Amino acid sequence: MLAISACAAVGTAVPAAAQVDDARMRKVEAEVRALQRKVFPGGDGRFFNDGTTAGTSQTDTGLPPATSALTDVLARLDAMETRIANLTAQVESNTNTLARLSGRVAALEPTPPATPATASGVGANTSSADANLSAMSGGASAASKPSVPAAPAAAKPAPPSAERLARVQAITKPDTGDAGEDEYTYGFRLWEAKLYPEAQQQLRLYVEKYPQHRLISYGRNLLGRAYLDDGKPKEAAPWFVKNYDEDMNGARAGDSLLFLAEAMTAINDTSRACIALAKFGEVYPALATGRLQGQYDADRAKVKCK
Repeated sequence: MLAISACAAVGTAVPAAAQVDDARMRKVEAEVRALQRKVFPGGDGRFFNDGTTAGTSQTDTGLPPATSALTDVLARLDAMETRIANLTAQVESNTNTLARLSGRVAALEPTPPATPATASGVGANTSSADANLSAMSGGASAASKPSVPAAPAAAKPAPPSAERLARVQAITKPDTGDAGEDEYTYGFRLWEAKLYPEAQQQLRLYVEKYPQHRLISYGRNLLGRAYLDDGKPKEAAPWFVKNYDEDMNGARAGDSLLFLAEAMTAINDTSRACIALAKFGEVYPALATGRLQGQYDADRAKVKCK
């Protein structure tokens, strides 16, 4: 009897234990499904089974399959990143290729010729006034431009005599507070005293040091006259041309055209002398019939212009 009772007790205990284990299993599965809903809110049967879908087993854990939608998204992102990297590398390669081609094309293009120096020999820039001066006048060709080569470098002068030094020392340099005007006035006084080499040196200093001074038109014109009066028409001509070119409305631009005609006449260049005279009459009719009429008529009488 005891044996039978023991067996009965054992037989009863086994189903009871299995039931406990099954309950525990269902509890664990419910907790897993609850965790899934927490991690994947709004999830549906395409991703996991929460036990509420018809036809599914309550014992199904609902874990996502090996190949889920998230896995597909990650794979597509990896593919897109790889494609972007390839495209970036291709763009960089194309940019480098275009840069090399541009360099080769630039190397094959011809270099533009350098701008020739002006025929006057006193500057590389050709102003509108210079272009007008070189235009045909009275049938003269553009090749008849009233210009001359730049003055050659002056030879080293001999030491001045005591008499000349005394004459130069007798010329006082003013001190008015306007340094530019003082330099010009000193040069004018040297020229007026017929100390032409000294005047040339002094006036050149003024012209180079004060190119924007209010008396610069006077200074350039007087510098040309200092050479012309010294018997150096070739050295004088570039300064007359420059004075006209730099500012045709300058106070002594018209005077420079007449002195240029005189310098050209002195070197027997009648063609250029005639162009300078014609340009003076065209640009400065008031001077031609006013302040400079006497000089204009005298200069025209020295040459035979067509």
